[in-house]
Amino acid sequence: MIKFHPSARQLSDFVEGTLSPAISLMVSAHCDMCEKCQRRVEIETESLAAEMVSSVSAKMDNTIDTSFQFGDMLSQITALPSGKQSDLGGYCEVEYQEPFKKDNSRRLQAGVSTIELDGRTFTLPRTLHRYIDKTGNWSSLVGKLWQAPVDLGNQGVANFIFMGSGGSVPEHTHRGTEYTLVIDGEFSDGLGRYDTGDFIFMDGEKTHTPRAEGNEGCLVFSIVDQPLHFTSGLARLLNPFSHLFFR
Repeated sequence: MIKFHPSARQLSDFVEGTLSPAISLMVSAHCDMCEKCQRRVEIETESLAAEMVSSVSAKMDNTIDTSFQFGDMLSQITALPSGKQSDLGGYCEVEYQEPFKKDNSRRLQAGVSTIELDGRTFTLPRTLHRYIDKTGNWSSLVGKLWQAPVDLGNQGVANFIFMGSGGSVPEHTHRGTEYTLVIDGEFSDGLGRYDTGDFIFMDGEKTHTPRAEGNEGCLVFSIVDQPLHFTSGLARLLNPFSHLFFR
């Protein structure tokens, strides 16, 4: 069951298009997995659209010449016989055209929606499908961890990270921010327990140790804007090199 969601402000900013590309990507992927947030986005989108229509209508009412309303002009045009010259000048010929139909056959029937690791297949939320071919090879890290980098261009640094059963990321904090979406499985970090679909935000005010305790391990999608900072034991020796993996 999903317990961790984007904030109300983040969902509103997502609808308005004011989030950064990286965070917008994360929110969109979460909404693919969360009916509650998906519905809230739909409601806010409808509300924003209604406000925009109302605003445009008000502006039109203030600028239209009342001596010649659009409805009157439309009535005159539709009343003209085909091929006859109109009072507006020129000729008006009406031809019947087939209504536009969506070609459903062009939808992503053959599109890839999964990634694989060590014989296991994971289905990704729809928003992440277009990044599958931009995902690099898996590499093995310490502590039963696997990482595959995702090329987001200049939008941020992203990785798929798989924690095998009992696998963990050493205790760390963040020089910047980290957004994580649980794709499959569950993990805990000393601050909470997270399940499939959960949307998690971390920053420099929090220190945690992610660990997959289930038998099947856990796959997450993570975006960070600065390297991690390890805070405990021998893991601190990794800090000069943290930009090489958990960036």
